[in-house]
Amino acid sequence: MPNSLSKTRKHIAKKRGGEVNALHAKSRDSQRLHKAGVRDQRLEKLAAARYKKEQPIADRVAFFQDSLNEKGNTPLDVGTIQLLIHTFVHQYDEEYDTLKKARRPGRPGSAREDLLKMKISALETEYQRGFILPDVMKEESVKLLEDWEGSWSKLSALPWIKVSSYGQVRQADFPSKGIN
Repeated sequence: MPNSLSKTRKHIAKKRGGEVNALHAKSRDSQRLHKAGVRDQRLEKLAAARYKKEQPIADRVAFFQDSLNEKGNTPLDVGTIQLLIHTFVHQYDEEYDTLKKARRPGRPGSAREDLLKMKISALETEYQRGFILPDVMKEESVKLLEDWEGSWSKLSALPWIKVSSYGQVRQADFPSKGIN
C-alpha cells in the first residue's frame, strides 16, 4: 500500500532529531505531511476501485480453474462448458430466493436483493451475447490455467474465448476493461 506518509514522517523526524510531535500548523514540514497523507488516501482509493473492477474477472477464472481441477484438468467440449457457464450464472439464485422469501409481502426488495437480481440478469445477458472465459478447449490453455496462482498479471497470458448460449465459440481478447 502507499507509504509516502511514513517515509515523509521518517525524513522529518530524522531532520528534527527524533519524534515529530510538535509542528506549527502552517510550517513546511506539516504541509509536507499533509500532502503525503492526501496522496496516500488518493492512491488507496484508486487501488480499491481497481480491485473492485478486477475482482469479478479473477473470481470467474478461479471458478473455471476449480471446475477444471474437478474434471481432471482435461480440455472440455462446448456442452460441458455451457453447463459450467449455466452453473456460474445461476450461482446466486438460492441466496436471491431466500431474500425474496424473507421479505414481507408488499415491501420493496432489499439492497442486497436488488444487487443480486442485477448481477444475475447481467450474467444472463452476457451469456446470450457471448460469455467471456479462459480457453478451456485446448490442452496448452488448460495447462496455463492449471498453473495460474491467482495473480492479475498472469491473466493476460491466458487465451480467452466467448461462448454464446446457442453454442458458438470464438476467440476473445483479455477483458482488461472489466466484465459487465
